[in-house]
Amino acid sequence: MKRGRTATVLLLLAAALAASAVAGLALGPVRIAPGRVLDLLLAGPGARGGAFASIVWDVRMPRVLLGAVVGAGLAVTGTVLQALVRNQLADPFLLGASSGASAGAVLVIVFGTAAGAGAVGALGGAGVPLAAFAGSMAALVTVYALARRGATMTTGRLILAGVAVQYVLSALTSLVLVLSASPDQMRSVLFWTLGGLGGARWSELALPAAALFVGTGVLVTLARPLDLLLAGEEGAHTLGLDTGRFRAAAFVLTSLVIGVLVASSGAIGFVGLMVPHAARMVVGAGHRALLPVAALGGAVFLTLADLLARTAAAPEEIPVGVVTALVGGPFFLWMLRRSGRGEGVTG
Repeated sequence: MKRGRTATVLLLLAAALAASAVAGLALGPVRIAPGRVLDLLLAGPGARGGAFASIVWDVRMPRVLLGAVVGAGLAVTGTVLQALVRNQLADPFLLGASSGASAGAVLVIVFGTAAGAGAVGALGGAGVPLAAFAGSMAALVTVYALARRGATMTTGRLILAGVAVQYVLSALTSLVLVLSASPDQMRSVLFWTLGGLGGARWSELALPAAALFVGTGVLVTLARPLDLLLAGEEGAHTLGLDTGRFRAAAFVLTSLVIGVLVASSGAIGFVGLMVPHAARMVVGAGHRALLPVAALGGAVFLTLADLLARTAAAPEEIPVGVVTALVGGPFFLWMLRRSGRGEGVTG
């Protein structure tokens, strides 16, 4: 019965993703009839359709695909982080992982340009994702260490540690920009602090897509250990799980995925908070069903959020991170009030 329910939810989300993708391809400064979009899709990338074919295949398709990939990845990593710290308020953005990844990427962008052929410049195209991963990992480890006291971790300490780390990293990023960045760099780096999908290109889709599919595939195989963590530290130990080693490995994997995604889209907040919670309400807390449902839900959510960002104030474009924050901020406050003050968890 539960498998049938999960399959039904996945089919509905897949249909919603297809519909939102068609809407994303059809709507914008230049509107294209959905029927015409479907014709161009069936004709393939080499379709002859003049400006419409170019708009659909060269401009909007990479953006829609990147939005789906980033949304799915943020939802999956948010789901895993909530299990690792045993707190439903955990999120890549709130725990500083996105800010850490952004700070790492900005450092490479600014100093990598100055380094030219030096050590940073020699990293080439891998420099930004590697720096984003390192920043994401450092932020997560710092927040976890600050929030944990003995065997307990309260919601208050977790959120305060995440906010504190975010402020420090944001200040570091701002300092680097003010002291070292050129005006052109400052305009381009604004992307990292607000998040956006406008720079999507076909050539840049392979890395985030690989990070999503490989990372999600591995995490789905770890569904049982993630479920054991929800039972508590002692229960997980009794059932044979080395919680310390497992948490360390899972933190590294989620940091890698987050770093690659942020390197592609900038810091987009609250997707990893809202979507896992909604998925959990539908299919329960078991991660074998929860992770794929969260992935599809995140893809749908960010695709629609980006569509709203492109069309709400046309011809101007709102950064998609602003849209997700406007939705996620009130949701976070509701979750915080619902969780109760000072609620402790063991972890």
